Amino acid sequence: MNLFYIGIIVFILTFIGIASEKIHRSVVALAGACLMILLKVVDQADAFHAIDLNVIFLLAGMMVVIHILAKSGVFQWIAIKTFHVSKGEPIRIMVLLALSTAFVSAFLDNVTTVLLIAPVTIVLVQYLELDPVPFLILEVIASNIGGAATLIGDPPNILIGSSAGLGFNTFIWHLAPVILIVLFCFVVTMKLVFRKKFHVSNEIKARVMEIDPKKAITDKSILKKSLFVLGLVIIGFITHEPLGFEAATIAITGATFLIILTKADPEEAFRSIEWTTLFFYIGLFVVVQGLVEIGAIKIVSEKLFSLTRGDTTATTLLVLWFSGLTCSFLNNIPFVATMIPIIKHVGTDMATYNGAMLPLWWALALGACLGGNGSIIGSSANFIVVGVANKSGYKISFMRFLKYGIPLTLQSLLICTVYIYLRYCANQ
Repeated sequence: MNLFYIGIIVFILTFIGIASEKIHRSVVALAGACLMILLKVVDQADAFHAIDLNVIFLLAGMMVVIHILAKSGVFQWIAIKTFHVSKGEPIRIMVLLALSTAFVSAFLDNVTTVLLIAPVTIVLVQYLELDPVPFLILEVIASNIGGAATLIGDPPNILIGSSAGLGFNTFIWHLAPVILIVLFCFVVTMKLVFRKKFHVSNEIKARVMEIDPKKAITDKSILKKSLFVLGLVIIGFITHEPLGFEAATIAITGATFLIILTKADPEEAFRSIEWTTLFFYIGLFVVVQGLVEIGAIKIVSEKLFSLTRGDTTATTLLVLWFSGLTCSFLNNIPFVATMIPIIKHVGTDMATYNGAMLPLWWALALGACLGGNGSIIGSSANFIVVGVANKSGYKISFMRFLKYGIPLTLQSLLICTVYIYLRYCANQ
């Protein structure tokens, strides 16, 4: 059997293993990477060179910063404060939690955001004696929407930004406008669907209002220092392009500075890094490089190019909808890792790297991030919320998530279709 078919088989088996969840996805990705090297599909040196350390260190640095910030209790404060602002009204609580999650996810990665906010949401919704599942599902959908607006908000954007050389400001300029529209329509839909679904007695509302948000802040010193450093990191992300630094350098510098400033235990801080997630990325980079080496990426890109005959509008919208629908039922991280070299080939074939290339990247980013809302397996943040809910005794079934996710995903993709056409394609 030649290397082409060996590479394809390893790639398919890796994807099946990740989707089935029978074995931890990080182990499956690493196994696929090892097979690509051991079976000579990709040379070891090329495999290691394919690992994007900018992505790895950006995630690692932000994980440390968020770990130290979380020790202050600020995320619990946000949730409790949301309840007070809403005056105990369930639909207001749902909307405010969703908006808070979306906003935080734009400047922190959405996996970390939901991991911190979801447990608090469960406790606070239990005070109202309501089912937390709708709140959690809509919260993670909001997280994926908010995360799509920036370079660091959602893992697919980190991959795209690093591979395409697109910075923090570029992502905000091109994606934030449409994400604000998507978020607005999402909130309106929530209010229309759920405005009469919940009822909470005045007695329960009064009990919730008695919770003091100030008590959630457990360490004011850590809070002040962490917010100071986080502010510097965000400024660094905004200015890293003109300064000539990668986002990873900003994140690692911020993490190191915060450890020194708070006198945090380095061993504890480094243990907070989700190494399973990082090794998942490492494995994927190598597996995808195997596809590049055997020429599979070039074949797919040529097929995509032939379907649209090189038309910019058709190609861009095809990428948007193909990404959105596929990522509804396939985790968006390995999908984007596979699509990046395809987009590069398509853009090269169209000979418009500095023109039509940008809409292709935005179509991929929006399709993958928003398509991840389609089902439980679409986004890593979805996995996290389902796991948190299960630990608390609340089961989020595949079909129940689907009932919420698919309509909202289709709504988001339709909005993005109009936006991309009007902004990038209408005048070409």
